[in-house]
Amino acid sequence: MSSIVNEAHPWLENLVAYDPGKPIDETARELGLDPADIIKIASNENPLGPSPKAIEAMKEAAEGVNIYPDGGGYKLRTAIAETFGLGRENIVISNGSNEIIELVGHGFLNPGDNVIAAEHAFVVYKLMATLFGAETIEVPDPGFVHDLDAMAAAITPKTRKIFIANPNNPTGTLVDQEAIDRFMDKVPDHVMVIFDEAYHEFLHDAPDTLKYVREGRNVVIMRTFSKIQGLAGLRIGYGITTPEIAEVLHKCRQPFNTNSIAQAGAIAGLADADHQARTRDLNDEGLAFYHAAFEEMGLEYVPSFANFVLVKVGDGDAVFSAMLKRGVIIRAMRSYKLPEWVRISVGTMPQNERCIATLKEILA
Repeated sequence: MSSIVNEAHPWLENLVAYDPGKPIDETARELGLDPADIIKIASNENPLGPSPKAIEAMKEAAEGVNIYPDGGGYKLRTAIAETFGLGRENIVISNGSNEIIELVGHGFLNPGDNVIAAEHAFVVYKLMATLFGAETIEVPDPGFVHDLDAMAAAITPKTRKIFIANPNNPTGTLVDQEAIDRFMDKVPDHVMVIFDEAYHEFLHDAPDTLKYVREGRNVVIMRTFSKIQGLAGLRIGYGITTPEIAEVLHKCRQPFNTNSIAQAGAIAGLADADHQARTRDLNDEGLAFYHAAFEEMGLEYVPSFANFVLVKVGDGDAVFSAMLKRGVIIRAMRSYKLPEWVRISVGTMPQNERCIATLKEILA
């Protein structure tokens, strides 16, 4: 008897599902540890949690969950648009910014097309391209920084999308305004550029990509409430683009793709500038601590503009496992073709100090 799985798209055969950071509860169950004694600094989450104002808004919204959410996200799209001086028609809200990657695939990718990404960029770009039968051209990134000139040179008549993560996950590196402007001057009209700016709010002098939206270029900017807003568990993000592209993306999304609690929390969190500032200050302190600690330990690392640091430890999988047994969850980087490296998120200062103490113990 033939199996229906034999009828699956052939390009899915070698696709490996995305492997997220290990959850605290799962670690506790597997290793017999007390969840309260485990710290997770693996998934670039906000160690301060959500804005207190967002929590109150979510509690209030919970009382109305018998009613379907606003499928068009009128209030949230309006709040985002007003924040950036754009129109509501420029905004698409999504189930995490990841969904924007999928929506542009539904709207603009066909089997046989190609997309371009940096060699050590977010693995979901390639995963999503493969889902649509497209090829991913991975361009080398010397020093773990996007080589935008090389990425422009890699464009072919079949190229439909180019992903630029800025700051980049998992390397934490940044490309500046001059490099972006030079790159955009070379991009032909048949190519869409997707700027993934999940860590944008941690920057003190961020490049301006919104100007390309205002100019009507084929650009989508991805942002999220998962990072500085501390709302990762709600899966809420958004895309900023031209009204014409936004209209296509709206046609591709599921009805009610973002829930009412997430929308309420996002609106309140967006307005809480103090919480964002506290998070940014804590992150600056944590990055400085990790950079100094790795210098002292003689470890190679990549200076970061995000809320995590990539550091070379020898055997990334072994260090990950050893840290895990001691209740410290970090992220091994083999899936990013970096088996000697791990990625460590910035936590609270006590968490950062415990992480370094544990790492020193293991490497000794």
